[in-house]
Amino acid sequence: MSKTYRSMRPFEICMVVVATGLVGMSMTACENRALKPRQDLNGTLRQSASSHREPSLGQLWLVTLSNRQGRERIELIDLRNRRPVPLPGLNRPDAQPISVSVSADGERLAVVQQHADQTELLLYRRSLGSVQRLELNPKGVPRQVSLNGSGRILAVQVSRDGRWDVDLIRLPG
Repeated sequence: MSKTYRSMRPFEICMVVVATGLVGMSMTACENRALKPRQDLNGTLRQSASSHREPSLGQLWLVTLSNRQGRERIELIDLRNRRPVPLPGLNRPDAQPISVSVSADGERLAVVQQHADQTELLLYRRSLGSVQRLELNPKGVPRQVSLNGSGRILAVQVSRDGRWDVDLIRLPG
């Protein structure tokens, strides 16, 4: 049974007024906020490739799988100057990237790629320009990756025996 304002105690009336006011304020705040893309950054992305997918955001870094002239490649953007960063040794002409993630400092990139009929899990260290293949144990087929901010822990979506698992892997220093 609902109470009318006349049968409510002053404390109950105050709670109704406060709750109603908060709901009204939060609804008004949500209604007035339209999410808009950053035109400066989106313009940069459009200039560098015809399309981008699988975004991963580090503190000052954005990595995507970009399509340039019909070929997908990994592209790292430095958000401070809105320019692509070279990734020597990472984008191979005989490999197809599937998923990518970047650490907060932009130093490490985790990658899943298709190469010679195999799906590979890779760790790229930007300052060294080195690619390290990571083996899964137990064996499985990696599909998607996500690095934590420090780049020391990797979450990997893995297919094993017809089901999906998520492995958390502590990466070497």
